[in-house]
Amino acid sequence: MVIRRWLALLAVPAATLALTTPAMASASRTAAAGGTEIVVAETAFGPSLAVGSGPFKNYTLYYISSDQPGTYGCTTGATKTPVGPITCTGPSNDKNAEWPAITSAARPVAGPGVSAGLLSRVYRKGVGYQITYAGHPLYLFDQQAGAVTGEGWFEPGLPPWHGIWWLMSPDGSPAPWAGTLTTTSINGKRVLAEPFMTAIGWVKFPVYTFSADQPYYSSACAANASCARAWPSVLTQDQPGLTGVSASGAGKIGIPGGLTQVTWYGHPLYLFSHEQLMPLPNGAAAPTGNGNGIKAFGGTFSLVVNP
Repeated sequence: MVIRRWLALLAVPAATLALTTPAMASASRTAAAGGTEIVVAETAFGPSLAVGSGPFKNYTLYYISSDQPGTYGCTTGATKTPVGPITCTGPSNDKNAEWPAITSAARPVAGPGVSAGLLSRVYRKGVGYQITYAGHPLYLFDQQAGAVTGEGWFEPGLPPWHGIWWLMSPDGSPAPWAGTLTTTSINGKRVLAEPFMTAIGWVKFPVYTFSADQPYYSSACAANASCARAWPSVLTQDQPGLTGVSASGAGKIGIPGGLTQVTWYGHPLYLFSHEQLMPLPNGAAAPTGNGNGIKAFGGTFSLVVNP
């Protein structure tokens, strides 16, 4: 069941559609090598990886924050959910997979602007040889070449892939959107939040601060791979948009990988990869803020109340 990919064509901002223009691929070099070519595409979110050869040529590529070398947030096989069984990934032509893996029968080929040193592949049962970049497995999502509809999907619980999907930059880091800070209600309290796309539409997810951080100076969780996987940083291209919150509180800080993390009065902001959603009578769902007060990685994560 791939309803989410069809939903993406209707639900994402129009500016994210049909924006990729992959660099010229070397067909003869790819054919000689026998591997899938990976190229650089220009998108609204900056240069990002795309497929340069084969049946999925010009399709945009994504990765999920919960995938780490040797472990996978995007799993193979059907997973039971309240809306029925959902399969995260499978071979490139798997029509039942929400995020099919991009595979290569031989070592993948680095097109113009792609680092051959970061490009590799890993064998996964039920998938085949999936292409990786900077150690991160790469996936398809869009229904057509040249589209960008998978950027910024957050799947902490439904489906339970426990991560955020981003485009992949040529340097091996995510290519995030600008994002928007707004507010939502948790247990009757107004808290700081950011909207993300989900299987049930847009949801305002609460964001958290971490007591072990040094405000205005460093992001301790972002510098710890295990912490960053459990608590993904709220990333931005440059400066987030603001809806119903004070401009004086919003800021940014540089973190490892050349990325920019959003801050609130100097405190780096995070999302909880296991954020629980509570069903609502209208068929929507609301986050519960179950990450509030969790002690881990040398500190405590807290909601930003009454921003």
